[in-house]
Amino acid sequence: MKLTIIGGTGRIGSQVVGKLTAAGHEAVPAAPSTGVDLITGEGLDKAVAGADVIVNLANSPTFDEASLEFFSVSVGNLLAAGERAGVGHQVVLSIVGVDRVPQLDYYRAKTLQEELVAKGPTPYSIVRATQFFEFVDSVLSWTTEGNTVALPTTRLQPMAAADVVDAVVGVATGTPLQGIREVAGPDVFPLDDLGRITLAAQRDERIVVTDETAGMFGAVEGDVLIAGPDAALAPTHYRDWIRAAV
Repeated sequence: MKLTIIGGTGRIGSQVVGKLTAAGHEAVPAAPSTGVDLITGEGLDKAVAGADVIVNLANSPTFDEASLEFFSVSVGNLLAAGERAGVGHQVVLSIVGVDRVPQLDYYRAKTLQEELVAKGPTPYSIVRATQFFEFVDSVLSWTTEGNTVALPTTRLQPMAAADVVDAVVGVATGTPLQGIREVAGPDVFPLDDLGRITLAAQRDERIVVTDETAGMFGAVEGDVLIAGPDAALAPTHYRDWIRAAV
């Protein structure tokens, strides 16, 4: 099977390419560094030529309102290129709860991406994953002031990037879902507790202060970022992962 991996040089994409290649598939990474521009369409037809599947892991360069235009244009170009090439399956990586947080520009943009793919001409699959373990340090840095980190009690169900890769590969090499598959970590944490667990494991002396308005996740209400009852739960636990990572 030939698969074109859009964003195939990134954190998730490079691992997807590696896992597909190891399984005997032809995985072609497509990114600006390989001569592919999703906005102008440059290099796109060549990248998807002969592909059975397009896996879209590309991310917007910004998380503000401009991300809406990025996904609108890039998805349009990908769908058109895929149709010209006779691609039989479009796969998109998205976020659990993305359609339930309209107050965040980036989440609205990802929802638009999903809608465009679902209405497109090609059979599709959407993989919705929860937040990655690997992004927790960045989340803590957003609201660090001096020796304190302000975090809300927003509940998250994070998962390891490697488990996201496995989920994407499994869907991409299977029959189109014509719908959504949710994947999530095995444990749920209030974000402030997740911060404390992380800092303790890293022997970081910063102190977490609970602040329901802090950071991007302060805008999230309720349990909208928790996976539903039909979600596939990944095997890696955060406490095991963070202990191994330090």
